[in-house]
Order: sequence, then structure tokens, then C-alpha cells
Amino acid sequence: MYSHLTVAVYFIYGCLGLILAGMLTLFWLRIRAIRTAKKTEIYLQKHQDYFKFVQTHLSGVSELPLPPGKLTPLERRVIQQRIMEWIEQLKGDMRDKLIKLCRDAGFVDDDIKLLDSLLYGRRIAAAYRLGGMRAAEAVPRMLLMLEQQKYSPLSIVIARSIAKCAEREEQLTEMLKHLLRHGKPIHNLAADILMETSLDASRLLLKLLDDENPDFVKVALVAMWGQAVPEVVPSLDRLVGAEEKEVRASAVKLYLSSNPVLKDETIRQLMADTDWEVRAAVAKSLGNTHAAGSIPLLRAALQDPHWRVRNNSAESLAKLGETGFEVLCQIAKHGSGVERETALYYVEKTMAQEGEHQKLDQMVAYNKKKLLYERYFGVAEAKPVRQVAAVGGDYTA
Repeated sequence: MYSHLTVAVYFIYGCLGLILAGMLTLFWLRIRAIRTAKKTEIYLQKHQDYFKFVQTHLSGVSELPLPPGKLTPLERRVIQQRIMEWIEQLKGDMRDKLIKLCRDAGFVDDDIKLLDSLLYGRRIAAAYRLGGMRAAEAVPRMLLMLEQQKYSPLSIVIARSIAKCAEREEQLTEMLKHLLRHGKPIHNLAADILMETSLDASRLLLKLLDDENPDFVKVALVAMWGQAVPEVVPSLDRLVGAEEKEVRASAVKLYLSSNPVLKDETIRQLMADTDWEVRAAVAKSLGNTHAAGSIPLLRAALQDPHWRVRNNSAESLAKLGETGFEVLCQIAKHGSGVERETALYYVEKTMAQEGEHQKLDQMVAYNKKKLLYERYFGVAEAKPVRQVAAVGGDYTA
């Protein structure tokens, strides 16, 4: 009994000692952080003249001078960080001069050596700084680092640095392969990383669209948004019929955003797709392109099992002049179930837009729709538009 009590007492003392050691360690780290912040401010003030000189001579023909005097490690890091900030902000010759300054000052060589550090945190910090300095010579080492690492948020840091530094398309492709091999749904993030490159992005995206790796295709489709590349249309035309659901849906959305001239048979096939995202995208585009010949398809889509397809179809019908609006009125008057609710919502929404029309042609079109409304429902009265965005208990989105 006595021996057990003694062990318990020693255990408590040991726990108290560990707690005290932890508190002292945190206290020391806090003091060191405060001291580092104060020294950083001092060094920024000390080298203010050097920073101003570099800024004023960025557009000149002469090379930028190295930081003056014998510098402490923290002092070098402070100057390096300020130069990296300018590299992110500037383009062209001025950025190239700053990158050369980082090499001449030894900042790049120092961080390449740190990639072999035994401390993981130092390796990640070095990779981040090398990306900021656009150190192309560090790309092979960072690719190996990314390949050997299990996926974590820090993998994004390495991948982004590789994208900033890469000088060849093959390096970017290898970076994507290592980043996406873990099967994580990070295609949007990978596309954002890919666009950090200084290489010709449109040429690279075309290659990725034709790649056999579906992950590369997904990244390219995401990255294509906002990129005006006419050469991509043939690849999109092929991907519209892809077997993989996500690839097909993204390809259809991007294809429709280019305002193509769709054949009737193509529209029918897309409106019958098994993926609701494809059907919804097509239904929305038919109103934006004023495809009045597709009114029967939009009419049938009001009975679609997914609420987004029904809403987009009704919205497009409302945009297709008197004929489309009259179809909505007929369904709202004589239809049933979710198609009637959806049609009635968009009929009321259209009638509630009376004060929004400024141009003469808009007012004329509205008055024609108003006459149709009154033929089916009597004199229009001001009333709030009902919210029936998802009718019938369909929450599959």
C-alpha cells in the first residue's frame, strides 16, 4: 500500500514538472518571438536607405548592389523577405533584376542547402522562399521533396513554389502528378496553383485537356474558366461525351460558356444526359442564347426530377419572348405538382419586374407578357413573389 502511494506521489511530481517545463518553454518562445519582432523593425529601419536605392534603380540599366556590410542571419532574412515582396508585385525586367539580386546575394544558395535540413519546418520554409525568389535551379529538388511527402496542407506550399519556379512544361506536369496521386478532390486548388506559372498557360492547358489522366483533364477544365482560348473548342467537343461524370459536366459548362451554335440533336442529347448538372447547364444556356426552337424540350424539363433543372428551364422559358412566357402561363394555370409550382413562381417573378424596364423595347415586351398573364389569370395585382426554389422535397443538390 505504501509503495503504491509513493509511486502515485512521484507520478504527480513528474506531471507537475512536465507542466512547468512546458510553461517555461512557451514563455521562452513568446519572449523570443517578441525579441525577433523588435529586431526585425530595427533592421527594416537600418536598411531603409538601401531599400529606397533599390526601388529607385529598378528601371535602370545597371545591376542592383548587394546589401551593405556584414549581416546577421536575421538581418539577411529581413532583406530577403522585403525583396520577395517586390518580386510578387512586379513583372518583367524589374522582377528579373530582383531575382538576380537574390542569387547574387546568396539567398537562393542558402535556401537550397536548407532543403536538406533534418528539420521538416526548415525544409518547408526554404521551399516557400525559393518559390518567392523564382529559383528555377531548385525545382528538381522540390519535385523530389513533393514526391516523397505524404499529402498534407504543406504539400500545397511545395507545389505552388514549383509552379512559380518551373521553366519547362514537363516540370508542371510532374508537379500535378505528385499532387493529385493521393486521390484528394483538390482540382480547383491545383488549377489555381498551375496558373502561378510564368509559362504559356493556354498551351499547357490544351495539352492537359488531351491527356489520358482524368485528373489532368479536370484541372484543365477548371483553369480554362476566364481563359479565352479558341483552340480548346475541339477538345471540349470531345469531352462533352466523356464517360466520367465530373469531366462531362465541367466540359459541357465550359463549352456552353463559349456560346456555340448547337444542333438540335446535340441539344436533345444533352437535355437527356444522366447528370443533372449537364441538364441544368443546357437548360440555362437555351434562354441566354434565345433558342426558341427548344421550347418543347424546356417544357418537358419542367417535370425533371431535379429542382435546379426545373428552375433553369422555367427561367429560360421566361426569356424566350411571348411564346415561352405563354407556355409558363399554360402550365401555371392547367399543370399540376412541381411543374405547376415552378411555372407559377417564374410567371409571378416576371410580372414583378414591371419597374425594372427602362428601354422602350423592354417595356413593349413586358406589356405583351402582361396581356398574356391577364388572359390566363385576370388583372395583375401587386403581390410578393413566392419562394419555391426547391419544390417537392427534392434536395439532391
